[in-house]
Amino acid sequence: MILLVLLASVLILVVTIYQYDEQTKDYNIQRFERKEAITKEIIELELKNKTTYPVNTENLPKIFQERIYEISSINRLNISIYNLNGKLLKSSIASAFEKINVEAIPDNILKELAQNSNHRILKNRQEDGIGYQSSYSYINDPKFKRIGILELQFTQDNSEIEHELKEFMYRLSLVYLLMFIIAIALAYFLSSYITRSIKTISDKMQQTRLNERNEKIILDKASSEIEVLVEAYNSMIDQLEESAVKLAKSEREQAWREMAKQVAHEIKNPLTPMRLTVQSFERKFNPQDKNSKEKLAEYSQTLIQQIDVMSSIASAFSDFAKMPSQKREKIDVIEVVKLALDIFNEDAVKYLPQEKELFANLDKTQLIRIVTNLIKNASQAIGNEENPIIEVKVLAEGNSVKIIVSDNGKGIPDEVKELIFEPKFTTKTSGMGLGLGIIKNIIEAYDGTISFTSKEGVGTVFTVILPKT
Repeated sequence: MILLVLLASVLILVVTIYQYDEQTKDYNIQRFERKEAITKEIIELELKNKTTYPVNTENLPKIFQERIYEISSINRLNISIYNLNGKLLKSSIASAFEKINVEAIPDNILKELAQNSNHRILKNRQEDGIGYQSSYSYINDPKFKRIGILELQFTQDNSEIEHELKEFMYRLSLVYLLMFIIAIALAYFLSSYITRSIKTISDKMQQTRLNERNEKIILDKASSEIEVLVEAYNSMIDQLEESAVKLAKSEREQAWREMAKQVAHEIKNPLTPMRLTVQSFERKFNPQDKNSKEKLAEYSQTLIQQIDVMSSIASAFSDFAKMPSQKREKIDVIEVVKLALDIFNEDAVKYLPQEKELFANLDKTQLIRIVTNLIKNASQAIGNEENPIIEVKVLAEGNSVKIIVSDNGKGIPDEVKELIFEPKFTTKTSGMGLGLGIIKNIIEAYDGTISFTSKEGVGTVFTVILPKT
């Protein structure tokens, strides 16, 4: 709107100036033509009726000796009379209103005048901001014989007209300035009115979340188009809530199904050797055998081992299902990590603390669990490497504790990196895949983070960051 008003103002300004200039030119031409017609008529009457001199070229200066000044004064223009060769005979310049040098008529004008069918030519020129219009025509005697050339010169002083034009443009500019200010104000309020509703809708859309309750949009005053958009958004919110409920229900059911499959699978693993052991015991046990006690003890030991496996399975699922309880106390992280590493006898494990002591408010047991899980994963990753290396670094970083566990094992394939913290996911042939999931829960309970970088054939680096307080 502002651009249109500005463009219209400029166009009208240009057109107005052009039109004013054209009208001024037309007015000056018509005015000169009127003066020219009157002057010629007076000269013709003078030659026909009022002179006592014979009407010829030689007597023209005598005929208009004094009369030329009167005619010039009445019509307010300069009059010059020439012979047919262009030589000046008489001029009113002595009493003219503007002093203009009058010379002989140039040959090109004489030639042009002779060739013109109307026997009249018009010339325009500009000097020092003042315009001059001159007309050349033949003077005829009463018998229509050419006896001389008449030059009429009209001075155009357009200063007054230009002043009026400036006054007009000034007033017009004030009007358009006012219109421009009004357009800005109107555009501002209109855009504010239009965009207020759109801004409300935009804000609501940005706040829309699948896992949260979303509020509907309620607008008191809005255009029909905005109301249609609001209704569509509110309908989308209703559908989104229904979809979220269905999705949550489906995810819960799927999670329980997957968990049930995993529990059943893990329990079946120890049940099979238990069944085989009992069947073998039933077939082969002989009370009379002198080694019967040793065999009974062996069978019992096998059953106890499988029962322990089942117990550990139940404990692992129980630990994963519940958020680990935190017992915060001030501990020296350097010493606790060293204590966690003492249970590993492998020469490959290298402890490289970057601080002499590093205190933080953490649960000692859970910290040990984090470290031991990461070391176990690293040990299983290096497998049968020729020169296995597991490095554990502990350092302070601002208000946090950073624990870095790196190995030179086989690495993690790119296609499974996103699944590494998922429960029941594992790349090993044994285990339930709950270790990293459990320690991730522990770390996030402290508002900490765990991340890793890995390259196949090079190794893996796990980084744990925990707040000191």
